[in-house]
Amino acid sequence: MHKFVVNLITEWRKLGLPYAGETIVVAASGGADSTALVLALSDLTERKKLDLRIIVAHFNHKLRGKESDDDERFVRSLAKTCGFTFTNAKGEFKGKANLEERARNARYKFLSEVARKRKARFVLTGHTQNDQAETFLLNLIRGGGPDGLSGMKVVRELRGWGVEETGDRRLETGEEGTAFAPFLPCSFTPPLLARPLLSWAKRADTEKYCVSLNVEYRTDSMNDDRSFQRVRIRKDIIPLLAELNPNIVETLVRTAELLRFGNAEKNAAANDEISIADAKKLEKSEFYGLLRIWLAEKRGNTRGLQLKHIEAIARLVHSPKSGRVAELPGGDSVVKSGGRLAFRNNKLEN
Repeated sequence: MHKFVVNLITEWRKLGLPYAGETIVVAASGGADSTALVLALSDLTERKKLDLRIIVAHFNHKLRGKESDDDERFVRSLAKTCGFTFTNAKGEFKGKANLEERARNARYKFLSEVARKRKARFVLTGHTQNDQAETFLLNLIRGGGPDGLSGMKVVRELRGWGVEETGDRRLETGEEGTAFAPFLPCSFTPPLLARPLLSWAKRADTEKYCVSLNVEYRTDSMNDDRSFQRVRIRKDIIPLLAELNPNIVETLVRTAELLRFGNAEKNAAANDEISIADAKKLEKSEFYGLLRIWLAEKRGNTRGLQLKHIEAIARLVHSPKSGRVAELPGGDSVVKSGGRLAFRNNKLEN
């Protein structure tokens, strides 16, 4: 098994993503990152490590004429080769003002609609550490606060796309595409957006994996257009910083993780509950440290608290059932309910 595939299934387990009996949606542009993700999922499916209905979803932004249509054909062919279902939609965008944001909003609305129609709990994207580093610098340049500088989350709810406008009304359904409504019902329960490459893979890894399989992924010519801030960061700023620190991408990713952990630590100390989705994005050591801080705040001390108690709470995070309980010293407990961990003080008052 290729190292890239090994790393993916390891992250898959860590995030608690489903192995069988479910539908997942995989966003695919045709670039190296999403193509590598689709190919690795195909490998895992062939090895019977996964038994899922995989929907490969492509949004054709129609921004590059024939090149955009060629991307769509490539992804359609890729999905067919892998034995996955293909679905697509098209959009039309006028002018360059806020183009990246409008295109992103339209793309995520499409993915959310596909998930709703196919009853998928998860939408996967191929974001890598390079994307995280670029996002960190982009937010830094724009003056983002701690939340913005903490970067993209590995897992989060895909919310908001059903009520916000893209500013571009004409969105067409592709040949095999899911009917795409610009607005989703407010009663729709958002799927989880998961980025299973974000914490460990770099762009060079996805490119290398595609090359190892003799797959010629697509290259977006807009990625060379320096009128976009992200492109200037990718082409100019990161290479310049790499002269000072060859591991600049990893350094920026780690900085974002530290800020995210710091925010989670403060939120945990202030709240009676911890979001399981937030917990899953933390490294094991970070999560264990967060639990100790949270429990110390709720209990008033850490007396009697042992590793076995922390591990019992960690198991709740990956349990598929709600209502599970981890008992703590002194009669306290932690309960899993509604996607959250809740602290319960069970001592009887005198």
